[in-house]
Amino acid sequence: MTERESLPPDSHLPNDKELVLRVIPMPSDTNSNGDIFGGWVMAQVDLAGSVLPARVAQGRVATVAVKEFIFKQPVRVGDILSFFASITRIGNTSVNVEVEVFAERIASQGTHFKVTEATLTYVAIDEEGRSRQIKKKDEPKA
Repeated sequence: MTERESLPPDSHLPNDKELVLRVIPMPSDTNSNGDIFGGWVMAQVDLAGSVLPARVAQGRVATVAVKEFIFKQPVRVGDILSFFASITRIGNTSVNVEVEVFAERIASQGTHFKVTEATLTYVAIDEEGRSRQIKKKDEPKA
């Protein structure tokens, strides 16, 4: 067991974030060390992070920035990954989101470890891919 793996598990999943995605990585997602590629995890975070902004924007969104990405522990084949997201800011055309990812190891179901977290920005886009205004809740749809 490595030093990173001996960290205590997070016994509490976030109450202030919404569960937006759950996925199990497969052997085809591994690097040469047998751990899941960081890029694969980043892609899943991007998918999970887009759920709430798409709801707020009521349509298409595109990733425009990743402010921070922190890997805390490796992800392994068979881990059950749970992605929790919350909106931190809604602008005129963009939405900022924080995403936290927790893993349940196959041998220790019910015990969750935070494996990564990230802060992302999405922009609302129209059918041509141009940024567009986000309608406020009290504004009628065009």
